[in-house]
Amino acid sequence: MNQKNHNEMSGGEALVHMLLKHGAGPVFGMGGFQLLPFYDAARRLGLNHNLINDERCGVFAADAYAKVSGRVGIVDATLGPGATNLVTGLVEALNAGSPMVAIVGDSHRDHSWKNMTQEARQAEILRPAVKELIRAESVARLPELVRRAFTVATTGRPGPVALVVPEDVAHGTHGFSEGDFTAAARYESAPALRARPDADSLAEAAAMLIGAEKPLILAGGGVHLSQAANDLQSFAETHGIPVAHTLSGKGAVACTSPISAGLFGRYDRIANDMIAESDCLLVVGCKLGEIATKRYTVPEPGKTLIHLDCVAEEIGRTYQPTLPLWGDVRESIRDLAAALDGKPAPDARKAWTESVPTRMAAWRETARERLESDEVPVSMGRLMGELNATLPEDAILIADGGFAAHWGGLLYDQPRAGRGFVPDRGFASIGYGLPGAIGARLAAPERAVVALTGDGGFNMVLGELETARRMGLAVTIIVVNNAASGYVKALQHLMYGEGAYQSSDLAETNYAAAAEALGCRGIRIEAPGQLADALRQALNEPGRPTVLDVVVTRDPGKMLPAADSRAAQVRKGDRIA
Repeated sequence: MNQKNHNEMSGGEALVHMLLKHGAGPVFGMGGFQLLPFYDAARRLGLNHNLINDERCGVFAADAYAKVSGRVGIVDATLGPGATNLVTGLVEALNAGSPMVAIVGDSHRDHSWKNMTQEARQAEILRPAVKELIRAESVARLPELVRRAFTVATTGRPGPVALVVPEDVAHGTHGFSEGDFTAAARYESAPALRARPDADSLAEAAAMLIGAEKPLILAGGGVHLSQAANDLQSFAETHGIPVAHTLSGKGAVACTSPISAGLFGRYDRIANDMIAESDCLLVVGCKLGEIATKRYTVPEPGKTLIHLDCVAEEIGRTYQPTLPLWGDVRESIRDLAAALDGKPAPDARKAWTESVPTRMAAWRETARERLESDEVPVSMGRLMGELNATLPEDAILIADGGFAAHWGGLLYDQPRAGRGFVPDRGFASIGYGLPGAIGARLAAPERAVVALTGDGGFNMVLGELETARRMGLAVTIIVVNNAASGYVKALQHLMYGEGAYQSSDLAETNYAAAAEALGCRGIRIEAPGQLADALRQALNEPGRPTVLDVVVTRDPGKMLPAADSRAAQVRKGDRIA
C-alpha cells in the first residue's frame, strides 16, 4: 500500500489529528451531519469531546476553560442554528481576550444557496464576533488552517477564531503525508508570543514611577491573560505601589495583600478616592471601559497616566495617557522592576502605601453590617461574607453577569494572586455561571469551583446540570434566588421608584428540588445560619454538581452592592449602578 493510500482520510479526521497535535481538549459541541466525520474520528482517535446541551453554553464552558488554564478553548457547532447559537459566547471571548477555536460546519458547496436545510449566511453573522474567520476550501489545507487558527487565537490580544468547514470538505478525503500534521507547542496556550516596550519609553515610565509620591496601579484582566499576577504583586509590594483592579482584574494581587486597594470604577471600596489623590497612575492590561471608569469619569481628566497594553489601539481609546507602553504585561513589569531596582522612592511614598490597610480597615467597618447580616431572607452581603470565610484559598469563583459579578467583584476577598475570580465581563451575558463552572473544573480539577448565578441566568442554562452530572463534575452552583431578574428590577426601583416594575419578576421556584430531579445534590437555604454548613457539604460532595438554592432578599432596594436604591438621587443620563 503506498503512502498516499495509507494516509487517505476525511477532512473531519484531519481536524482531529491537528487538534491532538495541539494538545487540545476538552472540546464542547453538539453534532450534526456536516461534522459527522469529525465526531467519528474523535471517537476512534480518543479526542476528549463532550456533548453540550446548548452551543452557547459550549462556548461559555470553553471560554472559562481558556480563562483558567490559559490554553485554547475548543468548541464545535453544526450548520445554521448551531453556528448562530455560538455568537454570544464568541463575543464574550473576543472582548475578554480568551484564546479559542470554534469549528463550524457549513453547507455543501455544490448545493449552497439552494435553500438547504438550516442554511444561513452564517459566515457574515460570525465574522464580527471573532478575531478571525477562516473558511476551509479544500481538505488538503485543513492542517495549515488549523495551525493558523491556533496562531491567531494565542497571539496579540488572544481571542476566538472561527474555522468554517463546509460539508464536502469535512466528508471529503485527501492523501496526507505524515509531515502534514505538525504543530508548534507554543501556540497551545496564550500568550504564545510576548513583546516588550521600546527602551526609551520604558526608561521614561520608570522615571515617572521612581519620582511619584503617590503612585497607583490600575490592573485589568490583561494581567491574567499575560499570566503576570505573581510578578505584578512582587513588583507592587517591593516598590510600595498600591494596586486597584477591575472586575476581570481581581486577583492581580491578593485581596488580602496590604497593597490591595480593591475594586475601582462603578463600585469601589477605597480605590476611587486614591485615584483622585494619585500623582502617577500605571494602567496595566485594562481597556478603561465604562464600568472601570464609572462611565468615563474616573480618572478625572489631566492625570499623569502610563497605559500599558499588548494591543496598541486600545491605548488612548477612552483616556489620553501621558505615556503609552505597548507590550506584554508580564515582560513589561519585569523590565520596570529591573529599572526600579535599587532606586529609592520618595520619602512621602511610605505614608501613601501604609495608608492602604488603614483605609481598607475603615471600609470593612462600613461593610461589616452587610457581610455579617442576619436578615431573612438572606442578604447578598452575608452570602459574600460566608464565601470569604469558607472557600479554600485556591478556589475558583465563577461570577455570572449582572449583579452576581458586581457583588463578587466588590465584596469577595480572593486570598491569593492569580485567576481565582472568573466573571464574564467581555459581554456580561447572564447564563455563564453553570457552563463556566464546567469549563473551570476541567481546567483545574484539583481546585474547588463555585459558581454564583442569579435565578434568571440559571433558568437559561439549567439543562447543563445534566451535562455536569454526566461528566461527573463536582462543582457548586449557588443560585441567588430572588424570584426576579434582580439587576433589572433593582434598576427599575432606582430609576422609577417603588412598585414601578415591568417584566422583571419570576415565578417562585425551588431550584434545589429541580437539581435533585436531575440527579444532582440540591440544598435549599432560607436563613443565613444555614449557609456555612451548606457550603461545606457542597464542597465535599463527590462526583456530581451541588445546587445551593439561596433564598435572598426580595427588596429591590437592597439588590445592588453599593447603591441603596431608596436613598440614591439619579439625574437624567446618570448610570450609578
